[in-house]
Amino acid sequence: FRRVDVNDCPLITARHHQVVDTLFATTIGFNGVVVSTIEHLLATFFGSRIDNVIVELDGPEVPIFDGSAATYLKLLQRAGLQEQSAPRNYLKVERPILVREGDSFIKALPADCFQVHYLIDFSHPMVGRQEFSWCFNDKSFAREIAKARTFGFFKDVQKLQGMGLARGGSLDNAIVFDDHRILNNDGFRYSNECVRHKILDFMGDLALAGMPLVGHFQAYKAGHALHNRFLRQLVSTPDSYAVLSPDAPIPASYLRSPKFHIFPERFSPATKAL
Repeated sequence: FRRVDVNDCPLITARHHQVVDTLFATTIGFNGVVVSTIEHLLATFFGSRIDNVIVELDGPEVPIFDGSAATYLKLLQRAGLQEQSAPRNYLKVERPILVREGDSFIKALPADCFQVHYLIDFSHPMVGRQEFSWCFNDKSFAREIAKARTFGFFKDVQKLQGMGLARGGSLDNAIVFDDHRILNNDGFRYSNECVRHKILDFMGDLALAGMPLVGHFQAYKAGHALHNRFLRQLVSTPDSYAVLSPDAPIPASYLRSPKFHIFPERFSPATKAL
């Protein structure tokens, strides 16, 4: 990420050790310069098999759009992709690893593709206990994950805005609940949209590993803080994973995944302004 509004346009690498805050969103920073709410865009890169890109911003936060990854995915598809000659490595889980925080946990197991089983449990009658098992392939991100929006509770939005935060928060960029119902007139995009969005967040936070992951990930009542703690634990435990080089057998779901970057010249003026 490059902050073009700051002197010398500093670069902040999208890596797990650059995370400086996980309250409500994932924020990375370096030398006091930060970029927040990066997870939806990074999930789109992950889901589009893009791993070499510079994101230029004229402010400290990535645009939220409708609270999902759908707009980012549409813009990337419009821009186009180009294969590069540099090899791509993969981080493959070799041994089980578990990270807990209270009754929340994330566990990783060996597998031959990237798959997630995520479970959330909220007392709200419109959310409740939701779980979803999902396996990444060429079509599944756009169809099953990208359109899921972030969600929150009206009383929390009021509290944040009273603190000067979430000032742009509205029904246009999130699912919002009062004490009993959903306030959005268009309702849900999926019956279990909330847990699907948690998988989107999880993908974005795992993208900070710096390479695609291969494994079966199980998450229970987790969030950005635990996502980052888990990733730090994983990469700091060398016997729990292996880095697959291009010479190693690559999982079938990744066979059609050349290394890509964006054609910047294909962006329209409206897209360049983002």
